[in-house]
Amino acid sequence: MTPKWGSASRRRCGIRAVALLVTASALTVVTSGCGASDLHLKTAVTELEKDVWRLETDDVFKNPLKKLRIIQRPDKDIACDKGKFKRAMRATADYKRVSDSLIDHLDLAEDLKLATLRRHLGYKLEFDFSQSDAEEGRFVYGTKEHVGVKMTVYVAPEAPTWRLHGQTACLPRKGSVPKEERFFPDKPGDE
Repeated sequence: MTPKWGSASRRRCGIRAVALLVTASALTVVTSGCGASDLHLKTAVTELEKDVWRLETDDVFKNPLKKLRIIQRPDKDIACDKGKFKRAMRATADYKRVSDSLIDHLDLAEDLKLATLRRHLGYKLEFDFSQSDAEEGRFVYGTKEHVGVKMTVYVAPEAPTWRLHGQTACLPRKGSVPKEERFFPDKPGDE
């Protein structure tokens, strides 16, 4: 059965199509200035730490019902190339199913995460058109190329609904991020 033109599902498809076209247009614009060679780990780590803090203080995710859980904070260097390192963060959160339809549940969860990444965290989103209406889950990709950070979110049909993995690019250290310059307030075990 195909949805009627006025149905919520059809409107979401239309909104999603417009968002995809706008994003595709924006991605074709060539920017100048900061290339990957201008980046260093300290800048990328600071941005990734800010993103974790923004998630923890976001109106949606600070709600205990969302069960936001930071599994890995970006506080350890990971060797990835000669003289280069990256850092990673992992988190999960849940979105209570409010619809009997799995597709509607995934659509709502995906739309909320897209809005959070774009509006609150400032990521440029990349879309995979093949995932539209996939019942097994969807991946959402976001980048902050100017600082060398990528975010991947798996929107799952089962709890936890959102599984986030953010990481910096493989970058030269140019000095690690000292404790006093971290964006996070002191947390237990930082002594």
